Order: sequence, then structure tokens, then C-alpha cells
Amino acid sequence: MSALEEKITKALARSQTATSDFDLNPDTVLPEGRKLRPAGVLVGIETFGAAPQVVLTKRSSALKHHPGQIAFPGGKVDAGDPDVTDAALREAWEEIALPRELPKILGHLSSHETVTGFQVTPVVALIEQPFEARAEAGEVAEIFRAPLSHILDVERYQVQSRRWRGTRRYYFAVPFGPYYIWGATARMLRGFAGMMDIR
Repeated sequence: MSALEEKITKALARSQTATSDFDLNPDTVLPEGRKLRPAGVLVGIETFGAAPQVVLTKRSSALKHHPGQIAFPGGKVDAGDPDVTDAALREAWEEIALPRELPKILGHLSSHETVTGFQVTPVVALIEQPFEARAEAGEVAEIFRAPLSHILDVERYQVQSRRWRGTRRYYFAVPFGPYYIWGATARMLRGFAGMMDIR
């Protein structure tokens, strides 16, 4: 087991608190009895290069939900998916052509509730061998990598805001070069960074 794998595995074993898009907006009143749709996303960390990198995508501008935003490969759990891990692996194959058998699953981050009604479980995995990434044109505009060192640096995370449905909403952002990583993706990454920052 590599030092990185050991550190991540220990971090994932710690108690975690579920997160949501509403963490920075405590005045939000969520409806009682709301039903969230389960989803799985893959936090894939490539370890075969000079330094570890996290695989991310830029969503197609033609999509109905979150067009053009930065996201993990992944999506909702379909009827044929046994669990969120299988959903994340299936979607990663469909979206970026990551072979299902390639990721080495280390565990899950806490679930995250989104404003669009999903309960997203981030599946953390190491990708120890190169693969021929191909973007699925209908969903993914671009595949890129961000250094793990950038993602895990809690000082890089900012709290920003914008008006949404008539009110000011606050959210995390962790810009990287030309990529504006914000919202649910940034919140999940911020949780991961916080866990890994504990010594």
C-alpha cells in the first residue's frame, strides 16, 4: 500500500458528516419528507504520473441541468445499478471511457444533498494505470485533471456568492487555471481536503 493510499484510507475511516448545497446558507428551509434521488460520482485520483491528479469534467453546454459546470464523472443510480459505487463506475465508463475494472476503490466520502434533489455519494478511487479518455459528446465537453495538491490545499477554497431565485446564495469555489470549480463539486472536494488535512 502506498503512502497516499494509506493516508486516504485512514481519512475515509474517520467519522464524517453529510454535506449539502445549503451548508453555507443556514436560513434555507428544506421541505420535510423530501425524497432525494441517489447518485454516485467518482473522485478518481491518477497516481501513475509525476504527481497525483484528480480527473474532472466540464459538462456540455447543451445539458438541461448545470450546463458548462465542472463535475466528477458520475450520475444517478439506475435500476440496474446494485449501488452508488456501480453507478459511479458505469457513468465514468459512459462519460469518459474509464474501464470499470481500472479504479481501485478506497471508500466513500459523506453523502451530499444538492439543490436539484440528489443525494450524491462520492466514491474515492485510485487510477494506477493510464487509460484512453474519451468525452461522451452529449454530456461532456472536456476532460481535464487538477493536481491533488491543489485540491487538498484548504487555503485555496473561497466562499463566494451570487443571486439565485431571488436570494443571495453562498457556496464554495476552488478555481484552477481556466476552470471555475464551484458548487456541489467544490463542496465535496472541500470536505475531502478537510479530512485529509487532519494530522
